Amino acid sequence: MTLAGALELSLVGWAVAGGVMLVLWLVQLRTKDATEVDVAWAANLGVLALLYAARGEGLPERRWLVGGLVALATWRLALYLYLDRGRKGVEDGRYAALRASWGAAANAKFFVFFQAQALLDVLLALPFLLAAGSGEPLGALDGVGVALVAIGLVGESLSDRQLARFRADARNKGRTCRAGLWRYSRHPNYFFQWLLWCGYASFALAAPWGWLGLASPLAMLCLILFVTGIPPTEAQALRSRGDDYRAYQRTTSAFFPWFPKEDSATAS
Repeated sequence: MTLAGALELSLVGWAVAGGVMLVLWLVQLRTKDATEVDVAWAANLGVLALLYAARGEGLPERRWLVGGLVALATWRLALYLYLDRGRKGVEDGRYAALRASWGAAANAKFFVFFQAQALLDVLLALPFLLAAGSGEPLGALDGVGVALVAIGLVGESLSDRQLARFRADARNKGRTCRAGLWRYSRHPNYFFQWLLWCGYASFALAAPWGWLGLASPLAMLCLILFVTGIPPTEAQALRSRGDDYRAYQRTTSAFFPWFPKEDSATAS
């Protein structure tokens, strides 16, 4: 795929993602609920992967392998986010806090935020674009990609299911989930989602300039650790669960799964 062709395809993808986010922004003007942006962000990635698979010029087997795996993983996440947050009819606490802090400027700032999510989709989808343009035969890097995506998909699905089961028990209201994978990481869902992105980058490495695809898992890691992932999620957890979550922070790894530590506050 030529540089001009890749740029044109990226612009088409941006138009599609931006159009979806524009519609959802118009909806939130009426509902005052921005939660659906999370669902659309995940779903748009699958749309972009299939768009690139259909219009790319690389090896068909790789194009559709990547497109199918990305669509499976991202649409599963989108469905989970819709069932967990979107259908509740109550705005997610992170966005409710933003709406309150932004005041009268909330609608204008949410427009920028929604469109920034569309642009982020396009930028993060770079590995899909690179893989769709590679004419190299399938090889070891593609095998690594399949393995990482499989581990990431199973781990993310399992952690989501464990958390949903914990929350479904009314006795756990106000408590922090420490079941299963959540015993070893405060955010196992984020960790396994990051593994997915490492897998996507592995597919891209077979393409010319494929190393550029490594920017996506690196960017995703930064977003998770420092921007839209762990910081606002933990801030909300501290507001809702207080000391129980502080104890969880003292004993459990924030991201990479590891064995829990002894609670220093209890030990002293």
